[in-house]
Amino acid sequence: MTSLISYGTGSEPDDSEESEPIANNDFWPDIEPADFVVVERIDSSATPARIKTALQIAITDVNRQLADWQATQIGKGHESHASVEPPVWAIADHFKTLYLRAVYATAKATLLERYRDQSATPGGDNSGQAKDEAADDYRRDARWAVCDIEGKPHSTVELI
Repeated sequence: MTSLISYGTGSEPDDSEESEPIANNDFWPDIEPADFVVVERIDSSATPARIKTALQIAITDVNRQLADWQATQIGKGHESHASVEPPVWAIADHFKTLYLRAVYATAKATLLERYRDQSATPGGDNSGQAKDEAADDYRRDARWAVCDIEGKPHSTVELI
């Protein structure tokens, strides 16, 4: 049995979905999927639609975690993250940088969890385990970025 695949008869993938910014609330910046793909080195196995969904979920999650901090800043008269005075030791765009880290890390963790190797071989199992561990690391990075925005320590310890 032979197979013939004709070159040039299909359509090019539509990348317009990937290049459109994802609108955020007025306080935090819009998210550029193309920047996320470059920064986090997302490979072509993740479709633009999946990337967009992962970023939308990440934005929602991070915005929820920062809702009280955002409300406090708005109460102080700040219309966006850009007008909040960063700590004296911080770089320019301190809050934007940390916010993007939180969103990108959350989205990357989601993608890693969804694209586990489905191989039944021991190599596939090891690869899946490595992706789970990497996803956990990305979730930790996201949580730490949120804590840094809020000015809180990275860990909480309570005695029972």
